[in-house]
Amino acid sequence: MPPAPPPDIAFRRLTEVPPETLLAQMSDPRVAAHLPLAPPAWDLAGIAALVAAKEACWARDGLGHWAIFQGGAYVGWGGFQKEGDEWDFGLVLTAEAFGQGLRIAAAALALARADPRIPYVTFLLPLSRLRLGALARLGARPLGVVEHEGVAFRKFRLDTPAD
Repeated sequence: MPPAPPPDIAFRRLTEVPPETLLAQMSDPRVAAHLPLAPPAWDLAGIAALVAAKEACWARDGLGHWAIFQGGAYVGWGGFQKEGDEWDFGLVLTAEAFGQGLRIAAAALALARADPRIPYVTFLLPLSRLRLGALARLGARPLGVVEHEGVAFRKFRLDTPAD
């Protein structure tokens, strides 16, 4: 049985978040600054497509992105997405939750360690992300700069052996 996240963190499906909440988050310029693959502007149709794409990962791979709640409040979305043979971990927090990423990522990574399909996870961080200490504290190691969908990202890897 996978470990439970800390009692104040809950992982739910993205379909449980009102589309208007996701639209406000994704339209926030503080969030958008770190999402180089996002469209220049969001609307409800774009949000519906995003949620559908993330739900398709659950259907295809049995794992995907969650809506993340802390203390009962929505703080962002993130999770695991299969990219070729690798499981990539992504986290998109609301601007108000910036600074909570390490704690939330640690809770999600505990679930990865309990999943035998995930021997390691990768992280792709846009070059705009200059603070990388949290990844080092998690134990991730840099693999260099890679191109994904025509955009340069810093790639990291974290082995996730069972504890």
